[in-house]
Amino acid sequence: MISPNGRDQSAEKWCGPMVKRVLITGARSAAALDIARDFAAAGWEPHLADCVTSRLARWSSLSAHHHSYPPPRQEAEAFQRRILALVQTREIDLIVPTCEEVFHLAAPTLHARIGERLFAPNLAHLRTLHDKLAFARAVQEWGLNAPESVPIETSQDLETLADTCREWVFKPRFTRFGEAAIIAPDRQTLKKVRPSPEQQWMAQRYIAGQEVCFHAAVHRGKLTAFCAYTSRWRLSGGACYAFEPAGPDRRAPLLEMATQIADQLQLHGQFGCDVIFDARGIAHVIECNPRATSGVHMIANEGDLARAIAGDGAALDGARCAAYLAPAMWFFGLPTAIKQGRIREWHRCLNAGRDAISRPGDRLPFAGAIVDTARFALKGLRRKISTNAATTYDIEWNGEDLNR
Repeated sequence: MISPNGRDQSAEKWCGPMVKRVLITGARSAAALDIARDFAAAGWEPHLADCVTSRLARWSSLSAHHHSYPPPRQEAEAFQRRILALVQTREIDLIVPTCEEVFHLAAPTLHARIGERLFAPNLAHLRTLHDKLAFARAVQEWGLNAPESVPIETSQDLETLADTCREWVFKPRFTRFGEAAIIAPDRQTLKKVRPSPEQQWMAQRYIAGQEVCFHAAVHRGKLTAFCAYTSRWRLSGGACYAFEPAGPDRRAPLLEMATQIADQLQLHGQFGCDVIFDARGIAHVIECNPRATSGVHMIANEGDLARAIAGDGAALDGARCAAYLAPAMWFFGLPTAIKQGRIREWHRCLNAGRDAISRPGDRLPFAGAIVDTARFALKGLRRKISTNAATTYDIEWNGEDLNR
């Protein structure tokens, strides 16, 4: 008898249960390698794929299969054909996106064919989570706190906020890494904002306080994995490269918030949110990333995250210890520590946490991450964009029509 995924169930009956296979896309990310390790620990056969060659993943000693696919942003139809071929020929049971290829995997024509194998929401829900203005409005409707948010569609919209621009944060509605955000600008800096139909902007009321992030995995509407974390080590755009568990006073309201968001949309997939706790201790949800985030490093270790994703268990207390991205800690963190007089704090972070990229007996991903970063930097120089922008150039989605 042949199962829906094309496997011979009679062979499974006589030979014992067959190993399940997971396709983890966005292999360029550190999160992808950590998730692959976690699925391997849970007894799955990991397959990693991307449209660029990821040395970080390929140089790992992890026993995994590596695949490539065309860039989804530039070659959508070829990307879809390749994904379908991988699912069929490799008998993939589960697809776990980690980067912005999640939006292209959720394109209606492809999602209809890979169906329940895809661990991600449908495209309509992804848009609600990814569009920063739509998300802010949605969470307010759900009774959660979010800063006042207004669209900036024309120069006239911008001018109405010019006198109070110090009270706002200006950012594109579709963006990543926080590098385009302009926080409490003066009038001169505000001139950098150039709204257009191609790049829609928004203004969000500035909230002073402590930023805390959370990551969640939701299986068919039920929260199965969660961690809340903070960071004192960030790039200039705001991206973190070291993470420590948030205290229970922060974790509890964020767990409730994540549960409510998952319930409202009956989500299926991963998402993470940035939240600000103001001086009164009130949590204001700022924005959402409907994909893998750095929080996976706080959960992935012994198969708990994999089982949570597959719906076979729960990992709601995932943030057990600090974690960091070692290449970034050395190349960005150390100079920052020297400049700011934080050497002891830097040492404590390294000693107290674990490197999410390399492990004992698996150190080459450290070098692979450096090579990958250098390649993205060169790509950015060629295209006259930042290194961060280069890392998503071939996969990002900014609200374009994907109904194909």
